[in-house]
This record gives sequence, C-alpha cells and structure tokens, in this order.
Amino acid sequence: MNNIKFFSRSNLPIEMHKVRIVQKLNLIPIEERKEKLAQAGNNTFLLKNRDVFLDMLTDSGVNAMSDRQQAAMLQADDAYAGSESFERFEAKVKEIFGTPFVLPAHQGRACENIICRTFVKPGSTVPMNYHFTTTKAHINLNGGKVVELLCKEGFELESDFPFKGNIDLEQLETHLKKGNSAFIRMEAGTNLIGGQPFALSNLKAVKKLAEKYGAFLVLDASLLAENLFFVKKKESEYKDKTIRQITAEFAENSDIIYFSARKLGFARGGAICTTNKEFYEKMKELVPLFEGFLTYGGMSVREIEAITVGLDETMDEDVISQSPLFIEHMVCKLKKAGVPVVTPSGGLGCHINAGKFLPHLKSSDYPAGALAAAFYLISGVRGMERGTLSMDRDENGNDVPSDMELLRLALPRRVFTLSQVEYTVDRLTWLYKNAGIIGGLEFFDEPKILRFFLGKLKPVTDWQDKLLTAFKKDFGDSL
Repeated sequence: MNNIKFFSRSNLPIEMHKVRIVQKLNLIPIEERKEKLAQAGNNTFLLKNRDVFLDMLTDSGVNAMSDRQQAAMLQADDAYAGSESFERFEAKVKEIFGTPFVLPAHQGRACENIICRTFVKPGSTVPMNYHFTTTKAHINLNGGKVVELLCKEGFELESDFPFKGNIDLEQLETHLKKGNSAFIRMEAGTNLIGGQPFALSNLKAVKKLAEKYGAFLVLDASLLAENLFFVKKKESEYKDKTIRQITAEFAENSDIIYFSARKLGFARGGAICTTNKEFYEKMKELVPLFEGFLTYGGMSVREIEAITVGLDETMDEDVISQSPLFIEHMVCKLKKAGVPVVTPSGGLGCHINAGKFLPHLKSSDYPAGALAAAFYLISGVRGMERGTLSMDRDENGNDVPSDMELLRLALPRRVFTLSQVEYTVDRLTWLYKNAGIIGGLEFFDEPKILRFFLGKLKPVTDWQDKLLTAFKKDFGDSL
C-alpha cells in the first residue's frame, strides 16, 4: 500500500483511482423525504433509489467497477453450457484460493442454501463466530440451530481490540465435544457486529479443533478483502506477506469457501469452492436445481467476466485499503464529535451505536430502525438497521432483543468521495445533538421471516414532525 503523507495538514485517506463515469445524485427537500419515508413504512429497504441522496444501505452489488472490469464484460461468451467465461472465472478462483473444485451461484445466500441443504440436518448445530441474517434463516429452515461463540471482546462496542470477530476457542471446543455440529462457520469481516475482522491465527486454531473433533470448517469469504487488509495491518507476523500469500493461508485452513461476489469481486454473483471432492459431488447436483447450469450458476456471463477481474483486483492492497481507510476517517470524525460509534473501525461501513445514541428507547421501540428513519429524514442518506428489527420473533411471538443496536452506514467500494463522507458526518453530528426528539417505531405490516426486508412500521408519536421542525429552525431552506 502506498504511504502518502500531507505536508500542510493532517493526513487524509486518498483515493488510488480516478473517476471516469459519474451518476447524478438528487437530494429532495426534507418535506418530501418525510412523505417518502411514510410511503416506505419507515423501512429504508423500501425507499425508491430516486428519493435517496447517498445510498449507504449496503455494500452488496453497488460497488464501482473498474475500467478493466467493464472491458472484460465485452468478451463474455454467452453459451448456456461450457462457457469460456466460466472457464476464466474458474481458473481465477483456483489460482487465488488453490481449490480444484468450483461451483457458481447467483449470490452469497444462494451458496448458503446449497451448503445448508447438503450438510445441515434436523437437530444439528452450526457453531460460528457470529450469525448473518440469511445464514441463520437457511440453517433454521433445514432444521439446524446457530450457536454463536463470539469472543467476549466482540460484544464491547467501543474498544481498541483489533480482532473482535474472533471465535471463543474454549467455548468452541466445549461445543464440539457434543458431536452434533454440521460444520463450523467463520465469517470473515463479521457483518452484524460492525464488519469486525478475525485474526488468521484464530482461524488456524479453529481448523485444528475441527480436525481434532472430526468437524469441517466453512469460511464465508464475502468480506474477505477487508479482513485481509486488517490481518496485514494488525497481525504482526503477516505485515511483510503479500495479500495473495495471506489469502492462501486463509484457504489452506478452510474446507469449504463461499462468497458473495456482490462484495468480494465488485460485481454480482457468487461461488463455492473446495479441495474436497466428496463435498463437491454432494453439492454439485443442487446447482442446476436452484441456480442454473454448472457453467453459469444463475449469473450473467458478463458479470462472470467482471468478477474474474474483480477477484484479481482484490489481491491489490491499494484497491482493498480504500474502503477501510475511508471508514476509519469517518469513525474518527464522528468519535471526535462525540457521536457513539463502533470502534475500532471495521470493514463494510461505519456503524453507529444506536443504543447509546438513543438511550431513552427500549429494544421493543426498534432504536436502530428509528435512527435509520430519522437519519434519512434529515439527510437523505439511506442506512440500514442492524438490531432487534433484524431479528425474528421467538416461538411465542415475542421480540428477541439483539446483542447490539446498530445503524450501518455502508461505504460501497470506490463509490463515495471524501466530501460526501464529510456531509454524512455533519448531519449525524447535528442529529446526535437532537437525539432526544427521536421516538420509537411499531409494526403495522410484519412478515414472519426476514421482516427487516419487507416489514412496514410507523412512528409511535409525532416525533418526525418535531424533528422536521428542529431541522428547519437550524438549516432554514437548506436541503
């Protein structure tokens, strides 16, 4: 990674790319934002993109492609079967991960479906560092149970511990002794606790325990790029190793790797890869059933070409460092302003501690969801709730309080400028000073599964009117 310092001011993250294609943004007035929010049922997923100024909902499928990716899409081989585009993709996956067997899928949750249908049986468990929403849903649908064994440091929202995504090895061994685990899952760049990485040394220790107790290890590599960056930056024994060398060690210590290329690879698709032929044969038949033929797996061949180049670019430290450095800058600015944020900064995005931001709200008020709605109202920035609203109800119909109430502000890779980050920081700082106005939300339309995607809510009081009035008082006619 280039070490660039400024002479006349404190250092800033600097983009190691230039912009060649732009897309016009639109910031509608706050009164219109309030109307659009109500139409969307206060669910940022249901907002229309034309009504969003800066879309920080997710880093999935919205990353900027490079000129090399765009060029590669023009050579796509449109064959239904036996496509040369897939051959190039397969060769790149094999080159990077050292896995002889590759199965394509249209995105990460499709990979989860195939893996869980193959290996999760009724009554089995899947120990992991932390769950992801779709992962948990697939495991549960196949009769299994998620067992979260995150290290204690992972639950401390504000700390300087570098690898909060580590699994607790002592708890893992205790659980493996029971002998009912379908597999062990490690999520690189633990999404729901703030995009926090795990150490490569932790993965190696997990692999040893897996071998000791006859289990196998599945790596969710969707956020691997940032995890690689943090290992090189924070794990001393890897500071002089290349990104490719570190990636190889991740792969050597995993039995199955799957990833969403909507994150890893900067395009739209996914894949499962393994060195185990038996595992490959068990999963292979499900790809034509749920995804498409074995040489496209539900992906456009143009996207396959783009992912192939994107995976290659992921091995470039200048490419994978930009997002973590921008996130670190944003976290530092917010922390300086007193806004409660998850520290240390992770990958994927900046995470606001909604529980501390809105201490007057209970988990049943959905504080992270309320904060997401409030922030869109006063800024036009779309973030994502990652808290109790993202959990499913228990068997008795009661809310399951989340371990953390977070507003995620994703920074898609190579998309936003530093001035847009500064705007986001400015509006969040103002909102924090007016946080006492924000009230809770309640459902009026609630799906039974993954309710955070499609559910609709309403404010429990007129707090949004009061927030709009406060905004107009301080900003006047400003958007």
